[in-house]
Amino acid sequence: MDAHLLAAASGLGLGLSLIVAIGAQNAFVLRQGLRGEHVLAVVAVCALSDLVLIVAGVAGAGAALEAWPPALVVVRVAGALFLSGYALLAARRALRPSDSAALRTETSGTGTALTSALATCLALTWLNPHVYLDTVVLLGSVASTHGDERWWFAAGAGAGSVVWFTALGFGARLLRPLFARPVAWRVLDGVIAVVMAALAVTLLLGL
Repeated sequence: MDAHLLAAASGLGLGLSLIVAIGAQNAFVLRQGLRGEHVLAVVAVCALSDLVLIVAGVAGAGAALEAWPPALVVVRVAGALFLSGYALLAARRALRPSDSAALRTETSGTGTALTSALATCLALTWLNPHVYLDTVVLLGSVASTHGDERWWFAAGAGAGSVVWFTALGFGARLLRPLFARPVAWRVLDGVIAVVMAALAVTLLLGL
């Protein structure tokens, strides 16, 4: 295989292995996709954020973060606080669902303002220290082993992010018949609450 393609394939594989997991960001994208609310904007923000972080990691930002540990401590605390708040909101929706909890299958949802959805998406992305540890530090370190082909590695990882978020956000519609029932939303929000709370605890224990 050509060296360029090999590096790109390696980046694609590692990028997908790091991003395809149950987490705060993926849970939010899934929920927006199921509700049909601002899906394109949310997917674009997630993908572009990943691309920026991948480029930063390959350019050497990972080494800078490792050289100044207090930066990650600040991000861990901020991320834990935000995730705790989001977990509480999800738990409240699960325990006390509103009358409009069932999915609107005929038209796109309008329950969440675009600015609010984007703000939440940005916070779940940029206040998550795992993003820096995985995307910037780990992926950047592996990219450096590819020498002159490291930007092909970055291109592969970036392509993986774009493909994943697009599939998650727009593919969620296939589950809409299931989520037409309020009980399904209560289960999803319950799972999201547990995931967010667990991530917050993990962040605090890692200090």
